[in-house]
Amino acid sequence: MTERGSIDFMYEENTIPQLIKVVGVGGGGGNAVSMMHSQGAVRGVSFLVCNTDRQAFSNNSVEHRVLLGPNRTRGLGAGNRPEVAREAAEESVDEIRSAMMGDDTRMVFITAGMGGGTGTGAAPVVGRVAMEAGLLTVGIVTIPFLFEGKQKILQALRGVDEMRKHVDALLVINNERLLEVYPNLELDKAFEMADNTLSWAARGISDIVNIAGKMNLDFADVEETLKAGGVAVINTGMASGTGRIARAIEEALRSPLLNNKNVHLANKLLLNVYQSSSSPLSTGELQEVRLFTERFSDQVRVIWGYATRDDLGDQVAVTILASGFDYNEDDYNDFVSKTDSHSFEAADAAKRQKEEDKRIAEIYGKKAVSNRQAAPLYLRLAELDDEDLILILEEQSPLKRDRTIFDRKRTEQDELRPVRIATQSSDTLAAAAWQPQSAYNSISEAEAQDRPSVSAVPSEAARDAQPQEQPAEDDESQVIRF
Repeated sequence: MTERGSIDFMYEENTIPQLIKVVGVGGGGGNAVSMMHSQGAVRGVSFLVCNTDRQAFSNNSVEHRVLLGPNRTRGLGAGNRPEVAREAAEESVDEIRSAMMGDDTRMVFITAGMGGGTGTGAAPVVGRVAMEAGLLTVGIVTIPFLFEGKQKILQALRGVDEMRKHVDALLVINNERLLEVYPNLELDKAFEMADNTLSWAARGISDIVNIAGKMNLDFADVEETLKAGGVAVINTGMASGTGRIARAIEEALRSPLLNNKNVHLANKLLLNVYQSSSSPLSTGELQEVRLFTERFSDQVRVIWGYATRDDLGDQVAVTILASGFDYNEDDYNDFVSKTDSHSFEAADAAKRQKEEDKRIAEIYGKKAVSNRQAAPLYLRLAELDDEDLILILEEQSPLKRDRTIFDRKRTEQDELRPVRIATQSSDTLAAAAWQPQSAYNSISEAEAQDRPSVSAVPSEAARDAQPQEQPAEDDESQVIRF
């Protein structure tokens, strides 16, 4: 049995049309495509890499290349700035179109890493060019590990949002999810698994299109499932022995592409089952297919077929294409518009962070933002007489304070009242000791900064947040720190 990842499907090269083109954009996308190209295991696929960095081509095995924006970047890269990469790609639109057209190409996979410069900024432009050319366009993108930081994650999510506008279907690989799905792998192997996701997706499509089946699926079925499909999953699982169909489906669903999504919430499903001549499917085994598909809504169109691959031995293989996942589009677009706005006043800082944390939690889980809940805050003088607000502060330790409770009450009291949330450095933001209300005197922010604090341990939010404009030293803007 040939090792998975280098299966020889016994095609005759000159009989397989190259319907699929795999395009790598930027460093991460280029590396994934180069790896897939060097494996040489998928027939009917051609390759292209696009980059703003000329040097990145030197170690890439793919022959067809487009240097993006030679005038804009001079081949030196985008410097982690998506806007520069976007301009570079726009400069090279004609070259991109020419490289993607020709031969038999009808479908394009565009892969890129989100969060950096070239992949984030240029991949959506490449997607737009492909769609304008009438090609079925699928994006496969990665988003960062949690340890890479909030700002890179937010930049990646904005890139994902832009990418979604310019592809028929989008597959998102959460690098953090790799740690959960493959917890015991070496780091290099984990990254290989992410890159292999591209290979498995392209191979799955190639098999459906090029292997004739008893109940045959073709490119039109693939197009029906993925066209305007939104968020998608493409993966193949293999298994042998008792319950092999169910276990092959389970393996396919362990894909890091799922990002904790329930596959049964998809709107479209294509399922192709492969048997071997030496170990054919039985009618009883089809009950395992039924048990899987009956969990989908009656409104979901299920397309399925089966074919023979004699390289499988006693195994079966199940390829799953599912698309149309609910990606909380309204919340996401609202989040992006707020994150991108540069007109926020300091009073809106808490609300913005709450929106950002909510979005990150949707993708990475609550653990990603759990250490950001407590943060020191400022009270305006006018709020010192608000018994409801003071009561909330009295009942919570400054270092364990859940400010969302305070913010919610503050908004209920007066939506027009500015919210002064301290989000500066640890030197100025350690929480001050609580005193009885009668002990307060009016002090300016400058005076407040000179007073000793209870703790020198800043919250995660205080460390991460950018400096904000401080209140002017007039009667209305004097503050007390908590």
